Amino acid sequence: MINYTDRVTDLVRDIVARVPALADLNPDDLLVFARYGRSGAAGAYATCHCLTLPPTEPGYYYWCDRQSGRVTRRSPWFVTKSPKVFLHGRPIPYLISFVLPRFCDQTLDLSRKRRFYHGEPVWIAKLDTIVHELYHIDPARAGIRKIERQSGGQSAAAHGRCFFERVAGMVRQYLDSRPDPERYAFLRDGFAELGERYGSVAATTFRTFPSFPQRYIETLETQPPWAPAVSIQPIKQPHAPKVYTERDLETRVFLEPQPLHAQAATRCQAFSHAYRTLLVAQSRHGTAAAPAQWASQRTRES
Repeated sequence: MINYTDRVTDLVRDIVARVPALADLNPDDLLVFARYGRSGAAGAYATCHCLTLPPTEPGYYYWCDRQSGRVTRRSPWFVTKSPKVFLHGRPIPYLISFVLPRFCDQTLDLSRKRRFYHGEPVWIAKLDTIVHELYHIDPARAGIRKIERQSGGQSAAAHGRCFFERVAGMVRQYLDSRPDPERYAFLRDGFAELGERYGSVAATTFRTFPSFPQRYIETLETQPPWAPAVSIQPIKQPHAPKVYTERDLETRVFLEPQPLHAQAATRCQAFSHAYRTLLVAQSRHGTAAAPAQWASQRTRES
């Protein structure tokens, strides 16, 4: 078995030690974990999560009448806060999540970074993604790294015009430092190849999987006055922890998902089995044939 997040964490330490632009980062301030994402589906390969963002200003949701524009309902006043993560008493300001198995199977095709890697092996896309997420970390722990405009001001976007080029430069800088190839050898294999080589692919996740630490809403204890004619709509909040520790982590084995056509076939087989079971039960008790909605649903499924 290969623990993918352990391998990524070890690689992160080596990258930070060899790339001067990332030298201000402390790997001990970072937790690498995995979440699920199907290969070939749209979505991120990895994400940098900042836990140092301050609470927002108080606010509320509201609903208006389409005709008059009058507010008819609103939520209670609330603020949005960041959860806290501690590892053995040490606060962790940043998380990086890798989406498995999607991250393992990414390529340079159709990506914005492929123009920087002409003639390079496909697996370098994964190394680029790791450096990309590390570069998002603000050394001052003030959130996501601010990107400067060409005019000298700060851009509101997380990726400036030079962001991808800088990341590619750091990738080359790392490889030119002649690191031990074993550090990044696991990036050469896709998810299926890793399973064949190691038997299974495991990774660190949170016990609340597929959930993980995210910003949450907290209702104000003291609510400002409001017009009595407007009804209050309570906010439905998921039951997620606000504080996480090492006790909330676990190692989970990730499996290669079935293709969509295989999933559909499996559902059809399960429905057919249930349908046959119903017919047998009806014949034993002398009841009528299966309801029409069963037959019509079976036709749609098949």
